[in-house]
Amino acid sequence: MARAPIVEFENVGLAYGDEAETLCDVNLQLFEGEFRFLTGPSGAGKTSLLKMIYLAHRPTRGRFSLFGEDAAAAPRSALPALRRRIGVVFQEFRLIDHLTAYENVALPMKVAGINQNQYREDVSELLNWVGLGHRMEAKPPTLSGGEKQRVALARALVSKPDLILADEPTGNVDPAMSERIMKLFVELNKLGAAVVVATHDLHLVQSLGKPVLRIADGKVSRSAGAGGAG
Repeated sequence: MARAPIVEFENVGLAYGDEAETLCDVNLQLFEGEFRFLTGPSGAGKTSLLKMIYLAHRPTRGRFSLFGEDAAAAPRSALPALRRRIGVVFQEFRLIDHLTAYENVALPMKVAGINQNQYREDVSELLNWVGLGHRMEAKPPTLSGGEKQRVALARALVSKPDLILADEPTGNVDPAMSERIMKLFVELNKLGAAVVVATHDLHLVQSLGKPVLRIADGKVSRSAGAGGAG
Protein backbone atom coordinates (compact mmCIF):
# COMPACT_ATOMS: atom_id res chain seq x y z
CA MET A 1 0.00 0.00 0.00
CA ALA A 2 1.40 3.40 -1.01
CA ARG A 3 2.37 5.78 1.76
CA ALA A 4 0.31 8.93 2.16
CA PRO A 5 2.33 12.17 2.28
CA ILE A 6 2.35 14.10 5.54
CA VAL A 7 2.71 17.37 3.56
CA GLU A 8 1.19 17.85 0.13
CA PHE A 9 0.88 20.99 -2.00
CA GLU A 10 -1.06 20.96 -5.28
CA ASN A 11 -0.79 24.06 -7.48
CA VAL A 12 -0.40 26.27 -4.42
CA GLY A 13 0.17 30.00 -4.68
CA LEU A 14 0.96 32.48 -1.91
CA ALA A 15 0.63 36.25 -2.22
CA TYR A 16 0.83 38.97 0.40
CA GLY A 17 -2.01 41.43 -0.08
CA ASP A 18 -2.20 42.77 -3.63
CA GLU A 19 1.45 41.97 -4.40
CA ALA A 20 2.58 39.43 -6.99
CA GLU A 21 2.78 35.86 -5.75
CA THR A 22 5.82 35.06 -3.63
CA LEU A 23 5.31 31.36 -4.39
CA CYS A 24 3.43 30.07 -7.41
CA ASP A 25 2.26 26.65 -8.64
CA VAL A 26 3.96 24.77 -5.81
CA ASN A 27 3.59 21.00 -6.19
CA LEU A 28 5.32 19.14 -3.40
CA GLN A 29 5.02 15.98 -1.34
CA LEU A 30 6.90 15.19 1.87
CA PHE A 31 6.66 11.74 3.41
CA GLU A 32 7.28 10.42 6.91
CA GLY A 33 10.98 9.95 7.56
CA GLU A 34 12.21 12.19 4.71
CA PHE A 35 15.01 14.73 5.13
CA ARG A 36 15.25 17.65 2.72
CA PHE A 37 17.28 20.81 2.51
CA LEU A 38 15.55 23.96 1.25
CA THR A 39 17.78 26.40 -0.63
CA GLY A 40 17.48 29.51 -2.75
CA PRO A 41 18.47 33.19 -2.87
CA SER A 42 17.54 35.55 -0.04
CA GLY A 43 13.94 36.65 -0.45
CA ALA A 44 13.07 33.70 -2.70
CA GLY A 45 10.37 32.45 -0.33
CA LYS A 46 12.05 29.78 1.83
CA THR A 47 10.62 31.17 5.06
CA SER A 48 7.22 31.70 3.43
CA LEU A 49 7.09 28.03 2.40
CA LEU A 50 8.00 26.89 5.92
CA LYS A 51 5.37 29.19 7.42
CA MET A 52 2.71 27.76 5.11
CA ILE A 53 3.62 24.26 6.27
CA TYR A 54 3.41 25.44 9.89
CA LEU A 55 0.02 27.04 9.19
CA ALA A 56 1.23 30.54 10.01
CA HIS A 57 0.21 31.52 6.46
CA ARG A 58 -2.69 30.15 4.43
CA PRO A 59 -2.24 29.58 0.67
CA THR A 60 -4.06 32.10 -1.50
CA ARG A 61 -4.88 29.32 -3.96
CA GLY A 62 -4.41 25.59 -4.49
CA ARG A 63 -4.73 22.58 -2.18
CA PHE A 64 -2.60 21.96 0.89
CA SER A 65 -2.90 18.92 3.13
CA LEU A 66 -1.03 18.31 6.38
CA PHE A 67 -1.03 14.91 8.11
CA GLY A 68 -3.90 13.91 5.83
CA GLU A 69 -6.05 16.93 6.77
CA ASP A 70 -7.19 19.63 4.31
CA ALA A 71 -5.14 22.36 6.01
CA ALA A 72 -6.07 25.09 3.54
CA ALA A 73 -9.76 24.77 4.45
CA ALA A 74 -9.48 23.62 8.06
CA PRO A 75 -11.25 25.77 10.68
CA ARG A 76 -9.00 27.82 12.94
CA SER A 77 -9.99 25.61 15.89
CA ALA A 78 -8.38 22.59 14.20
CA LEU A 79 -4.98 24.20 13.68
CA PRO A 80 -3.45 23.88 17.20
CA ALA A 81 -3.69 20.07 17.11
CA LEU A 82 -1.88 20.00 13.76
CA ARG A 83 0.78 22.46 14.93
CA ARG A 84 1.54 20.35 17.99
CA ARG A 85 2.92 17.67 15.67
CA ILE A 86 5.46 20.13 14.22
CA GLY A 87 8.69 21.40 15.76
CA VAL A 88 9.68 24.81 14.38
CA VAL A 89 12.99 26.71 14.56
CA PHE A 90 12.55 30.09 12.90
CA GLN A 91 15.07 32.92 12.69
CA GLU A 92 13.08 34.93 15.22
CA PHE A 93 13.58 32.91 18.39
CA ARG A 94 10.36 33.93 20.20
CA LEU A 95 11.74 33.12 23.63
CA ILE A 96 9.94 34.45 26.71
CA ASP A 97 12.28 36.82 28.52
CA HIS A 98 11.05 36.21 32.07
CA LEU A 99 11.42 32.43 31.79
CA THR A 100 14.72 30.56 32.20
CA ALA A 101 16.25 28.57 29.35
CA TYR A 102 14.92 25.41 30.99
CA GLU A 103 11.41 26.87 31.32
CA ASN A 104 11.42 28.08 27.70
CA VAL A 105 12.35 24.61 26.45
CA ALA A 106 9.78 22.96 28.72
CA LEU A 107 6.97 25.33 27.70
CA PRO A 108 5.41 23.14 24.94
CA MET A 109 5.17 20.24 27.37
CA LYS A 110 3.72 22.41 30.12
CA VAL A 111 1.12 23.90 27.76
CA ALA A 112 0.14 20.38 26.70
CA GLY A 113 -0.58 19.56 30.36
CA ILE A 114 2.23 17.03 30.76
CA ASN A 115 3.59 16.46 34.25
CA GLN A 116 7.09 17.85 34.78
CA ASN A 117 8.32 14.47 35.99
CA GLN A 118 7.68 13.13 32.50
CA TYR A 119 9.77 15.71 30.64
CA ARG A 120 12.40 17.01 33.09
CA GLU A 121 15.03 14.53 31.88
CA ASP A 122 14.31 15.23 28.18
CA VAL A 123 14.61 19.00 28.67
CA SER A 124 17.89 18.66 30.56
CA GLU A 125 19.28 16.20 28.02
CA LEU A 126 18.48 18.49 25.08
CA LEU A 127 20.00 21.54 26.76
CA ASN A 128 23.16 19.53 27.47
CA TRP A 129 23.22 18.31 23.86
CA VAL A 130 23.19 21.86 22.51
CA GLY A 131 25.91 22.91 24.96
CA LEU A 132 23.73 24.83 27.40
CA GLY A 133 23.59 22.49 30.36
CA HIS A 134 25.38 25.15 32.41
CA ARG A 135 22.89 27.86 31.35
CA MET A 136 19.59 26.19 32.25
CA GLU A 137 18.70 28.90 34.76
CA ALA A 138 19.76 31.81 32.52
CA LYS A 139 17.07 34.06 31.06
CA PRO A 140 17.05 35.14 27.38
CA PRO A 141 18.25 38.74 27.96
CA THR A 142 21.52 37.32 29.33
CA LEU A 143 22.04 34.90 26.42
CA SER A 144 23.98 35.52 23.21
CA GLY A 145 22.30 35.20 19.81
CA GLY A 146 23.78 31.74 19.32
CA GLU A 147 22.67 30.61 22.76
CA LYS A 148 19.13 31.86 22.12
CA GLN A 149 19.10 29.95 18.86
CA ARG A 150 20.09 26.75 20.65
CA VAL A 151 17.37 27.24 23.29
CA ALA A 152 14.83 27.71 20.50
CA LEU A 153 16.12 24.54 18.83
CA ALA A 154 15.79 22.50 22.03
CA ARG A 155 12.25 23.84 22.57
CA ALA A 156 11.26 22.80 19.04
CA LEU A 157 12.51 19.25 19.54
CA VAL A 158 11.48 18.48 23.12
CA SER A 159 8.05 17.13 22.20
CA LYS A 160 9.54 14.69 19.65
CA PRO A 161 7.55 16.12 16.72
CA ASP A 162 6.54 14.19 13.60
CA LEU A 163 7.82 17.04 11.41
CA ILE A 164 10.75 19.39 12.06
CA LEU A 165 11.04 22.71 10.20
CA ALA A 166 14.26 24.68 10.66
CA ASP A 167 15.04 28.07 9.10
CA GLU A 168 18.83 28.68 9.06
CA PRO A 169 19.28 26.70 12.33
CA THR A 170 23.08 27.00 12.20
CA GLY A 171 23.22 30.67 11.24
CA ASN A 172 24.47 31.96 14.62
CA VAL A 173 26.65 29.09 15.83
CA ASP A 174 30.24 28.01 15.24
CA PRO A 175 31.13 25.10 12.89
CA ALA A 176 31.47 22.58 15.72
CA MET A 177 28.02 23.38 17.11
CA SER A 178 26.61 23.47 13.58
CA GLU A 179 27.81 19.89 13.07
CA ARG A 180 26.35 18.88 16.44
CA ILE A 181 22.95 20.41 15.61
CA MET A 182 22.81 18.67 12.24
CA LYS A 183 23.74 15.37 13.87
CA LEU A 184 20.75 15.82 16.19
CA PHE A 185 18.45 16.42 13.19
CA VAL A 186 19.82 13.30 11.48
CA GLU A 187 19.25 11.18 14.60
CA LEU A 188 15.66 12.43 14.98
CA ASN A 189 15.12 11.74 11.28
CA LYS A 190 16.34 8.16 11.78
CA LEU A 191 13.71 7.80 14.53
CA GLY A 192 11.01 8.71 12.01
CA ALA A 193 10.62 12.49 12.05
CA ALA A 194 10.49 14.25 8.69
CA VAL A 195 12.96 17.16 8.54
CA VAL A 196 13.12 20.26 6.34
CA VAL A 197 16.13 22.57 6.84
CA ALA A 198 16.33 25.91 5.03
CA THR A 199 19.94 27.04 4.68
CA HIS A 200 22.43 29.08 2.67
CA ASP A 201 25.30 26.90 3.88
CA LEU A 202 26.48 25.04 0.77
CA HIS A 203 29.03 23.00 2.76
CA LEU A 204 26.26 21.81 5.08
CA VAL A 205 24.10 20.73 2.15
CA GLN A 206 26.96 18.91 0.43
CA SER A 207 28.19 17.20 3.60
CA LEU A 208 24.93 15.33 4.22
CA GLY A 209 23.97 14.61 0.61
CA LYS A 210 20.23 14.80 1.32
CA PRO A 211 17.64 15.72 -1.35
CA VAL A 212 17.40 19.45 -2.03
CA LEU A 213 14.39 21.64 -2.69
CA ARG A 214 15.29 24.88 -4.48
CA ILE A 215 13.17 28.00 -4.64
CA ALA A 216 13.80 30.51 -7.43
CA ASP A 217 11.43 32.95 -9.13
CA GLY A 218 8.57 31.70 -6.98
CA LYS A 219 8.97 28.10 -8.17
CA VAL A 220 9.99 25.06 -6.14
CA SER A 221 12.06 22.30 -7.76
CA ARG A 222 13.68 19.16 -6.43
CA SER A 223 17.02 17.49 -7.01
CA ALA A 224 18.28 14.16 -5.73
CA GLY A 225 21.37 15.48 -3.99
CA ALA A 226 23.30 18.52 -2.91
CA GLY A 227 23.66 21.59 -5.04
CA GLY A 228 24.03 25.35 -5.01
CA ALA A 229 22.44 27.05 -2.03
CA GLY A 230 22.25 30.44 -3.62
